[in-house]
Formats: sequence, C-alpha cells, structure tokens
Amino acid sequence: MTQPTPCYHCALPVPAGNRFSAVVLGQPRQFCCPGCQAVAEAIVAGGLEHYYQHRSETSANPEALPRQLQDELALYDRADVQQNFVQHQGALAETTLMIEGISCAACGWLIEKHLRNLEGVGEARLNLSNHRLHVSWNDGQLPLSRLIAELRGIGYAAHPYQPDQAAEQLARENRTALRRLGVAGLLWFQAMMATMATWPEFNIDLSPELHTILRWVALFLTTPIVFYSCAPFFKGAARDLRTRHLTMDVSVSLAIALAYGAGIWTAITGSGELYFDTVGMFALFLLTGRYLERRARERTAAATAQLVNLLPASCLRLDEQGRAERILLAELVRGDHVQILPGAVIPADGRILEGRSSIDESLLTGEYLPQARRAGDRVTGGTLNVESALTVEVDALGQDSRLSAIVRLLERAQSEKPRLAQIADRASQWFLLFSLAAALAIGLWWWHLDAERAFWIVLAMLVATCPCALSLATPTALTTATGTLHKLGLLVTRGHVLEGLNQIDTVVFDKTGTLTEGRLALRSIRPLGSLAPDRCLALAAALENRSEHPIARAFGRSAEPADDVQAVPGLGLEGQVGQQRLRIGQAAFVCALSGAEVPAVPEPRGQWLLLGDRMGPLAWFGLDDRLRDDASELLAACRARGWQTLLLSGDSSPMVGEVAAQLGIDQAIGGLRPDDKLARVKALQSEGRKVLMLGDGVNDVPVLAAADISIAMGSATDLAKTSADAVLLSNRLKALAQAFDLARRTRRNILENLLWATLYNGLMLPFAALGWITPVWAAVGMSVSSLIVVLNALRLTRMPTVQAANAAPRPVMA
Repeated sequence: MTQPTPCYHCALPVPAGNRFSAVVLGQPRQFCCPGCQAVAEAIVAGGLEHYYQHRSETSANPEALPRQLQDELALYDRADVQQNFVQHQGALAETTLMIEGISCAACGWLIEKHLRNLEGVGEARLNLSNHRLHVSWNDGQLPLSRLIAELRGIGYAAHPYQPDQAAEQLARENRTALRRLGVAGLLWFQAMMATMATWPEFNIDLSPELHTILRWVALFLTTPIVFYSCAPFFKGAARDLRTRHLTMDVSVSLAIALAYGAGIWTAITGSGELYFDTVGMFALFLLTGRYLERRARERTAAATAQLVNLLPASCLRLDEQGRAERILLAELVRGDHVQILPGAVIPADGRILEGRSSIDESLLTGEYLPQARRAGDRVTGGTLNVESALTVEVDALGQDSRLSAIVRLLERAQSEKPRLAQIADRASQWFLLFSLAAALAIGLWWWHLDAERAFWIVLAMLVATCPCALSLATPTALTTATGTLHKLGLLVTRGHVLEGLNQIDTVVFDKTGTLTEGRLALRSIRPLGSLAPDRCLALAAALENRSEHPIARAFGRSAEPADDVQAVPGLGLEGQVGQQRLRIGQAAFVCALSGAEVPAVPEPRGQWLLLGDRMGPLAWFGLDDRLRDDASELLAACRARGWQTLLLSGDSSPMVGEVAAQLGIDQAIGGLRPDDKLARVKALQSEGRKVLMLGDGVNDVPVLAAADISIAMGSATDLAKTSADAVLLSNRLKALAQAFDLARRTRRNILENLLWATLYNGLMLPFAALGWITPVWAAVGMSVSSLIVVLNALRLTRMPTVQAANAAPRPVMA
C-alpha cells in the first residue's frame, strides 16, 4: 500500500479523496482536514507564513486541541469571571494564558508576532519553558474572547492560567529557599572578609580596637546566616530528636551551633580561632545542595502538574422552564440538569434523564468504540457525548467524581522508597551514630592530651563526617531520574520502578490500545457496484463529516458535507448528498433503505461498514486498529536486552498473531480472560522470571497488580492506572525504551554516589581525629563532596538515547 501524503501543517496522513489545500510559501499544499487548512490560511493572511520555514517540529492538529465554543469564550468577558485572573493597569488589562499546541520555538515567534499585530494589544510574551503567555491589551477595544479566538485561528488553544494551591505553595517554598541561599552567600562573603582580616597572615598594622570591631562585625554578619538561612536545619534536627530518628540535620545543626558558639566566645574574649567564615561556608554549600535537589523535585512536580484537565470549562445548565444557559463549571451544583450536545464533554457524573446517544468512555474502559446509553443510564464526567443531545442530572462533583481517582494518583508519586534508598538511609543513620560516638570518644581523648585543641578537633570531626553526601546520594538521583521520566511522558507512581526496571527479563504486552493505537483506521474499500472506490469514499466521508464517532475519524473530512444527517445510535448514519439518499453503518440498517439483501462480509478480519442508497449497497469499508508507529522500537529495545516478550490479549481474532509476527514477539496468545492472563504471569514468576506488564484496560488490572513492574498507557482506564506502578501519559512506546536506558544509568549513578560518599566519609574521619584537618577545610571538603553528588545526579536530566540495534522500521498496519 502506498504511503499517504502527510498534511503540510500537522503531518498526519491526508485521507484519499480529500481536497483541502492552500498556497503556502508560493506552492500548493495538501491538508488532512479543514482545521489545518483554515489555520494555514490564517497564518498566510497574517503575513506570517515564514513560520513554516523556521519550525523544527510539525504543528499540532487544531482539531485535536480542546474545543472552544463561542458562547463559552463569551464567559471570559464577564467582569466577575475576569476578577480571578485579569489585572488592570490604567487602560490596559493584563493576564497570563496557558497555551496548548506549542511544538517548537517557532510557535513562540508566531504567537507573539500575530498578537502584536492586533489592534489593542500592547505586549505579548510567551515563556516556552512552561507555555505561559503574558499579554497586556486594551479590553475596551479588544475583548478577551476575541483574543483567545485569534489564537485558535492560528492553531493554538488558550485558557486562563490559575495556579492551584499546591503549585503556589511549591513556588513560595522555592522562593524562600532561594532567599535563604542568597542571604547565606552574601553575608558569608562579607563575614569571610572580616574574619580573614584578623588572621596573623593579614594582621600587619591592625590595632587591637579594630581587631575587636572586626570580630563583632563578623558575629553580626553571621547571625542572620545561623538564625534565618540555617533555620530549616535546626527545625529538622528538633523534629528528628523528638521522633528519636537520627538524620544529617542533627549532625549539621550540632556542627553549626558549636562553631557559632565558639565564634561568640572568641569575639567576646579575643582568644581562640574565629570560625564565623566556617559557619557561613558550611551553610552556603549545604543550602546550595538542597536547593539543587529542590529544583529537581520542582521539575518533577511541574511535569506531573501538566496532566490535562479532562473536564470542560463550561456547560449548558437548564432552568425550570427548560432554557439552556452556559455557565462555568464552578457554578454547577448537585441536582442541576445539564444539556450535553453532540461532541461535548460531560461535565460531571450523573444520570441520563432524556435522550439516547453513544458515549465515548475510553477514559474509563479503554474501549475505543462508543457505548450506547439511554435514559436511566449513568454517565461519567470527562467522557464524550458522540451522537445525540442528552439531558443529565448531576449527582457527583469534584472529589466525589470518578475522574478525581486519576488526579489522586499524584499523591502516591514518590511515596515509597526503593530498597536501595532504604539501605542508604539506614547506612547514613548508623554512620551518623558512629560519627557522634567517635567524636565524643576522640574529644575526651584529646581533652586529656591537649585540652586547647580538643574542641576544634571535635568540631572538625562533626563537620567532616556529616553524612550529607551519603544521604543525598540516592534520593537526588532518584528524584532527578523521575523528573526526566516525566519529561518523557512516564509518570512514576511507585518508588521501586527505577530499581525494578534493572531486574526485568520478561515483558508482557496487551494488544488493543497498547501495541495498537486503540482507534480505527480505514484499511480497504470493496465497491459492490459501478462506483469507483474514491467516489465511494467521498460519499462516506460526506456522511461522517459532522459525526464525533471514532469511526468517522477514519474517513477524514469532506469538503462537501451531507445534508439532513441523522444518527441512529448503535446502527449508523443517514443523510442526503445531492439527490442521493445514503446510509452507512450496520449492513441490515443500510439494506433496509433499499430493501436489498444483505451482502456477505468480505472477510472476518476487522470491522466492516456498509454504504448504500435507495438502489442498494454501494461498498464495504474495512476498518482496523492501527499499530503504533514506535512499537517496533520498543520491541527492538527488548530484544537488544535479551528479554522474553509475550502478547496476551483478550482478542480472539487472527489480528493477535499478525501483530506478534509483525513485531517479532516471541509468543502470542489470544482469547484470554483476565484470570487467564493472571495465571500466565504467575506461571512466569514461578519460573523465577521478573515480569513487566504493559496494558490499558479493566481486563488488565489483575495482571498489572500482580506483575513485578506494571505500566499503564495514558489512555488506560482509571482503574488500570491506579493498579499500575507507572503511567505512560504520552502514549509513546519509544519513551519506554528510553526509560530502560535511564533506569540503568540511574542505578550506575546511585552506586557512583554511594561509593564516593562512603570513601570520602571513611577517609575524612581518621584525618579529622588526628587533628590534620581544621574545621574550615572540613567544611570545604564536606560541601564539595555533597555538591559532587548532586551535580553527578543532575547528569540524569539529559534525555536518554536509545542505542538498541533496531532493524529497518516495520511497516505500519493500515
């Protein structure tokens, strides 16, 4: 089969028979749908067609972006709505918008250039790192709804940015940590200058009075470092002592307090070493290490927070007279009656009062074909109404809804520590206990040997042997690696995933929605009369043009949509194309229009739809689920590691064997019930194999729960996601191959960190005990050791590249 022409805007295949085109950069270009055509024409009309020369990635398909209705956009012009996210500075209004559809840096140029060309816009700045657009404009001249519509016109969806409490709290904590670090750095530098001036090497003509002043200046500068910058250490130490749990905060707090106390004694008496510079440097390096770790955690949280909110921004509420009024979702309450139009997302859990339609419940069931629902049936917020209008009574909102189960997955992220991290924690506690006992014993020995040096040697031991590097070795690497996985689109919800991926030797796959896309694609056209295949496809596309049913997407969009189209849930569509009355759908439904005999299905494989008119059947259309483009890369990565691969599917059709043969899967078994899949996995585990399971449906839940490592697709059911150890939000199988490499790098990184931290602490303890290391150099060594661990862990932020020996790309099933 010849490869279809890619759409010039989004690179999706252009369906056969499509006539969507426009002139871009002086040449006619083909587009897959009217949305891409309209966006390209808008870009050209604005004189911004050079965007296509500079973009480094293909653009998002505008029809895949969240839909924005005109009456919904009008809600953003209400003053009571704007007060939450719009500020006014004189005649100009300012707001921040979240932009969806950005694919590369050229998108930022296009958005800013287009908005600045609009009359009334004062400034438009896009932050490419978080996709937030700051815009100031004259809202009396240009309503916000039109500004958002203009963005939609060039292929981007926009909605007001309103950070949640968790994000705001994280930002506040990050700003506080940065301020503590800044205070420590600034004052330490000044305190070091004052302290160094008192050293004999620099004390040339320093008068006793000035010497005293400099000591007190150093004390004055160091005090904010101790009581403000180092406050988290003391609070942590107090908490740990109350719970009888030793951590590095205890050792750090003890060292800082002793050094600060010794500095006060020196400042008052003028005898002894002035170690205020040691306190400042110790605090600065510790805070730097913690700040870098915090930033790694923040990146992880930010990636997690980008989960798409599946609920609509607004809905149509019915009043007592049955009139529909569009309101914000926040204004909806239990007991309200809402109208759900075809193609609209259901805003809340409820019960159907009137109407009959098909509901796309792939969010909950993993089944990509919509399910018929009628009055009395229950529907779930976040699912899609496909065919006919419904009236629904709301009975669950917010945390009570089923959709909230997906959001609660975030609370479990990183809540469990892997075995390696637990071992490191126990090792650091025992080492800390040993260090404190050794410092006490060595201090008593030096007290009898040389009382003047005893205190400074104990202080040097406490500083030098602080297990900061040992405590940071594992969590910093795991946190950084988890953040990198999130960038790849893999949300880790249990802590043992990264460690467990290094032990896997068997991978079990589900088929539908996992190795395949879980959506139908047109595979073949079998004419039954004299009409050519292209003409049959054009007629079918005209009927399916306005339908939101997943089957309709397989036919593409028609330039000439049918008139008077009626959807019969569960059966098909009927409409008028010119003078021709047509039906498409189930064979019996189509043949009822003409009274003709139902023709035989061409072959048992796949799903077949019949097209016919009043004269009889016209053509069969064969549809099938399509293999994911990057499935072959994932299987190649598994083979490169010598892993055994199995395909266990509930599908009993020959497709199971065909998929396995095409991808080179070792063993494929179809027609399995959930308990059969579970028994297969248990049998593998009884042989001593470590099993990774990749699935997406309710029938995969028992296997996901039983596997050593389980990963659910981002399009999986919420129950499957809850049972899995990780969720592949991006649905890109290539990301799993990268995750395998990252897991191996993470384990090596942790071992490197632990080895370095152990060697450093083991060597520094005897040197400090012998008095060969002063507290100043002990602080330098400890801080550098911690920084080395953190910087080594941050190497994991580099995206892994798959080095598997891939064969030539396998053809995608069509």
